[in-house]
Formats: sequence, structure tokens, C-alpha cells
Amino acid sequence: MDKNELFAAFDDVSNNLMENFAQVELMKKKMQEIMEENSQLRLENAKLRERLSDVDEKMPAKSFSQGRENLESIYEDGFHVCNNDYGKRRDNNEDCLFCMELLNRE
Repeated sequence: MDKNELFAAFDDVSNNLMENFAQVELMKKKMQEIMEENSQLRLENAKLRERLSDVDEKMPAKSFSQGRENLESIYEDGFHVCNNDYGKRRDNNEDCLFCMELLNRE
């Protein structure tokens, strides 16, 4: 390898190092932006969780919907409310597991 080739090789290595350094600096900048965004999102998330817990405490307990009350009334009148036998009369007002499961869902 003569001197010109050696200097050319040094120039190539030097250029590669500068390109790599520029890429590293760009990656550092992007990482800093991501970390700042992450911090902001963590703060926002904490505030939202706090707000949600405040709202949950203020909300009254869920009451049964009108539809569920209607189904319970129909069931108490002796009819099925399950998908299998909806509207059919229950034999001797015996409990139906399918109806009971439907009525006891949350």
C-alpha cells in the first residue's frame, strides 16, 4: 500500500467516523425528545388516573336498568327470559339455569 492509498484509506475512515458521529448525535436528539414526551405522558396519565378515581368516587352505584327490571318481572310471572326458551312458560315455575345466569350478569 503506497502513501496515496494510505491517505485515501484514512480519509475514508475519517469520513465514516464523521457520518457515524452525526448519526449518533441525531439518535441522541431523538432519544431526548422521546424521553421528554414519555415524561409528559406519565404526568398526564397520573393526572387522568387521579381524575378517574375522583369521578368513580362521586358516581352513584349502578342501578338495574329498566330492561333488566322488565326481564325480572317477566321471569317472576313464570316465563323464560333466556335465549333458548324466551317467552315460553316455565313448568311449575321451576328455576331455569339459563334465565338465572342472564339475570345475574353484571
